[in-house]
Amino acid sequence: MKLDWTSTRLTLQEPLRISRATLVEREAVWVRLTHAGRTGYGEVVTSPRLGLTVERIEADLTEAAHWLAGSAEPEQLRIRLPALRARLSEALPVACAVDVAVHDWLASSANLTLDEYLGAPQWDSVPTAYTIGVVEPSAAVTAATRLVAAGFTTLKLKLGTPDPVDDLARVRAVRAAAPHVRLLLDPNGAWDARTAIAVLSRLLEFEIAAVEQPTPPGRLDELAAVADSVPVPIIADEDAATVDALRRLPTSIAGINIKLAECGGLDAALAMIDWANRSQRAVMLGCQASTSLSIAAAAHLTGYARWVDLDGHLLITDDPWSGLTGSDGLLRRPPGLGLGVRRLTGAELGTLRPSSSAGVEARRGGWV
Repeated sequence: MKLDWTSTRLTLQEPLRISRATLVEREAVWVRLTHAGRTGYGEVVTSPRLGLTVERIEADLTEAAHWLAGSAEPEQLRIRLPALRARLSEALPVACAVDVAVHDWLASSANLTLDEYLGAPQWDSVPTAYTIGVVEPSAAVTAATRLVAAGFTTLKLKLGTPDPVDDLARVRAVRAAAPHVRLLLDPNGAWDARTAIAVLSRLLEFEIAAVEQPTPPGRLDELAAVADSVPVPIIADEDAATVDALRRLPTSIAGINIKLAECGGLDAALAMIDWANRSQRAVMLGCQASTSLSIAAAAHLTGYARWVDLDGHLLITDDPWSGLTGSDGLLRRPPGLGLGVRRLTGAELGTLRPSSSAGVEARRGGWV
């Protein structure tokens, strides 16, 4: 059994500004588990917010490789994955990459797709939201018009500018340009409770489908105050990152946003889904800017979700993994076993880019 990895630079199609930062590029580390002639793949991306650099990721993967050496067969690994999450509790995205690679290997070895292996609801295609960052209203309208014409039926707007008037103008403009789409809003915790209630109350006329994490993470009393005061579904995001965080959430929230990287992988996500079902809360599936390799893992859980926000692979240039699609607003079930996605060859990648300025550049490792 062998675990190896290689790192890659991902460049976004355009800078994505949110309330706390602007994202232009990031590094991705692809993980490969090889055994008995089969492979399983996973991905982890760098994150300044989570303190994840390539060097930190590679150090944690080295520890994970030593941990893997204690299992004679991959079939044993799923039972032991909670121990890996505990061991890498400060680097759950790294644990997630290994977790997904293990599940990909197990599902492929069983001649099953990942959703079949997990016993998840079957799916063929599902609409996904597309994220529009903090931009001027005119730019937001241009993006929304383009996305609706392409087939998107759900749009997510990033909010949280210093002056809430700017946020109001952006929502108003996009709703006028796209009167029939579902609108999700995400201030990324930029507002205090008073501001959130005031802003969201003024947005009720625009038929907002849901709002993610309006208040700063850790201020659960403020999150509760917003959920109690505004007749719009409030989704906990940063406050619902892990299984352990769920028990502290206020009862008035409508749902939780599950991101595989932040909770530690597929089994952790399934535990969160079980909690949501038992608590009568809805599920959103979210993501980071990443390739289809990451997004496919979450897509296999979409049968459980009320809201699907899996556009990370659509935000980057030259996605080097194929099979998931989504540029018309629909994620489609990849055709292969396991995750189902396939790494594009160098020749295939060459047809995607007009010049040698690759959006995805191999940085380390020899198996890209």
